[in-house]
Amino acid sequence: MKTLRLLIFLVLLSTIQTSTYAIQRFPKPEFESGYTQPQTLMPHGRAEILSYLDVAVLIIALTFISWVIIRKRSRNWVFWTSMFSLAYFGFYREGCVCAIGSIQNVSLALFDSSYVIPVTVIAFFILPLVYTLLFGRTFCAGVCPFGAMQDLVAFRPQKLGTRLNAILGIIPYLYLGLAILYAATGTDFIICRYDPFVGIFRLNASFGMFFFAGTLLVSGIFIARPYCRFLCPYGVLLNWFSRFSRQHMTITPAHCIQCRLCENSCPYDAIEIPLTEKNPENRKTRVKKLIIIIFLLPLLTFTGGWTASLLHTSLAGVHSKVKLARQVLHPVKDEKQAETFEIQAYKSSGKPEAQVYQEALVVLERFKTGSWWVGSFMGLVFGLLIAGKMLKKYDPDYVPNKGRCFSCAKCVDYCPVKPEKN
Repeated sequence: MKTLRLLIFLVLLSTIQTSTYAIQRFPKPEFESGYTQPQTLMPHGRAEILSYLDVAVLIIALTFISWVIIRKRSRNWVFWTSMFSLAYFGFYREGCVCAIGSIQNVSLALFDSSYVIPVTVIAFFILPLVYTLLFGRTFCAGVCPFGAMQDLVAFRPQKLGTRLNAILGIIPYLYLGLAILYAATGTDFIICRYDPFVGIFRLNASFGMFFFAGTLLVSGIFIARPYCRFLCPYGVLLNWFSRFSRQHMTITPAHCIQCRLCENSCPYDAIEIPLTEKNPENRKTRVKKLIIIIFLLPLLTFTGGWTASLLHTSLAGVHSKVKLARQVLHPVKDEKQAETFEIQAYKSSGKPEAQVYQEALVVLERFKTGSWWVGSFMGLVFGLLIAGKMLKKYDPDYVPNKGRCFSCAKCVDYCPVKPEKN
């Protein structure tokens, strides 16, 4: 299987390098005087029936991979399903529509009544969450092309340790909060702007984004699925839904026999090592911990919201209306320095300065409110992380952590306990 993954990755890498060379080896054309700019033609939109076909393929893929993981318990079938998803949702559909990026569309639609969100985008946002609530993170296992791309390079995954996993695991929560904030305020879709893999699927990313994607893939040799574990904002939602899943992949189809063969099989540090309660805590100690948590959560939530609200001006600085107001307030005095396109457009529009400042103030107020929510959310995340460390769950068996487990079924092959044949 590792040899097969290596061959597939090398084929993809050679395709990317060939396309990049083909783009860069020809110099830009130079036109002499008298050249007439041709009329720009907008590309035709994709047929609506094909968009619904994408949704149908998504449903079929989610249904099939969930059956493979829960019933068939086959790692090989999971791998080949992920390769199909990489080919279809990745290189054929070029990473769009994307369940990860749909977070921004949904956020904008909730806060801007004038924005009409496509039905297919809603479907790509909701369907993986529904299947996760029913069967665990089967979307991550074999349907997400981002995960499939990273799985191809995970040749020598290393353990990171509980503490480092916890620290790096906070980043996706922050990314999710900022993505919702910038989308809800109509500022930018930062998930799409800084997506590391869509540029590979389309072969048109900038050098910086190709470098970012390459860094993730190289690090993915030793740190399995670095984007999925420590960056993906949609993974936060899947983590929450999976914890309440009706069914979930199990390492063994029956009772755990404590053979320890699966202990190092998971490259994502998602297997819970058995923890027995040798010295049970008395009732008084547990009550004290609970009281500390009850006071700690509101305190951290408020502190996080207040701290983030102090940064709302800096966070709003990238909004076009705020940038324009700053440029109008502090005009360029150096005659050699050219005016920005925004200033030129503003001067030609005849809009009064007072209106520019008023629009910027409205945006700043929205960012102040949004920053409170994002900061409060992060404070709550820190509080729940501390609470989880204080209130340990004791389990005598090797079991997957339902939130962190990608349901990839790699651990299944290591378990000597096999399902009984009817």
